[in-house]
Amino acid sequence: MRPMLATRGDHVPAGDAWSHEVKWDGMRILAEITGTGARLTSRNENDVSVSFPELHDLAQVGSDLLLDGEVVAFEQGIPSFGALADRMHVRDARKAARLVDKRPVTFLVFDVMCRDGRDLSRLPLSARREVLADLDLVDAHWQVPPAYDDGEMLLEATDQQGLEGIVSKRLSSRYDFGARSPHWLKFPHRRRTSWVIGGWRPETGSDHRVGSVLVGEPTDQGLVFRGRVGSGIAGKVGPVLKAMLEPLERKDSPFLEVPRIDAAGTRWVEPLLVVDVESLGLGIQGRLRQPSYRGIRTDIDPGDI
Repeated sequence: MRPMLATRGDHVPAGDAWSHEVKWDGMRILAEITGTGARLTSRNENDVSVSFPELHDLAQVGSDLLLDGEVVAFEQGIPSFGALADRMHVRDARKAARLVDKRPVTFLVFDVMCRDGRDLSRLPLSARREVLADLDLVDAHWQVPPAYDDGEMLLEATDQQGLEGIVSKRLSSRYDFGARSPHWLKFPHRRRTSWVIGGWRPETGSDHRVGSVLVGEPTDQGLVFRGRVGSGIAGKVGPVLKAMLEPLERKDSPFLEVPRIDAAGTRWVEPLLVVDVESLGLGIQGRLRQPSYRGIRTDIDPGDI
């Protein structure tokens, strides 16, 4: 089974036909609970039960349950995808058990599709929410986050609090496994940050057009690689970037370390050019998530970052 997914929205819907939730920066999980325990699967149908042993006690909530939610690791009250990365790929049961106290997670449950063996997926979301509230999912490791009537208010509040965004859901919507539904709309906040270019890669099939740039963060130890940015460079942007990067060419990488797959075919430059990038923040291995190029910063230099 694969979870129901949201479609990217262009405006937050208003009115009492919609409900709005915080978009959590975590790992989407379906929890299938039987009398013998809890089986946790990712959105790609991978069994990740070993990774989160503290969630096995969900079996005490009831049997023949199917829950949908997000496993989140909090740092200073804010979900951290980087912190969650320490947990989500662990496949050794002993190592996972040691990480329970060091990197605790919370299962934020926002839907229920089966209870006591009864299929609830054809019921409207409003009815499923009532069933979910009746389960009384309150524990140190799992809870049901609130839903809100005012989507615009929630969008502004999540932006101010540094959260990932919101999801707006039509209260009459059924649960369609594996579907990307227009009845669920997501509105992520994309953050704009500044980084230093340390290299560029040609566009596929060309040896002179810029296809992507490798960006990094200056630190006391050196330039830390933060990912490859290709989106937003097409059209007139590429030639402008190339003209500014060519005089900065050097033979070796300015980064402390770059994955081999990113280094292949890269033309290295002195890390002097600063650019703005929009993204969903840093993810696994400290890379920018869904980065998009937004322009050159001539008003600041690497030492200002």
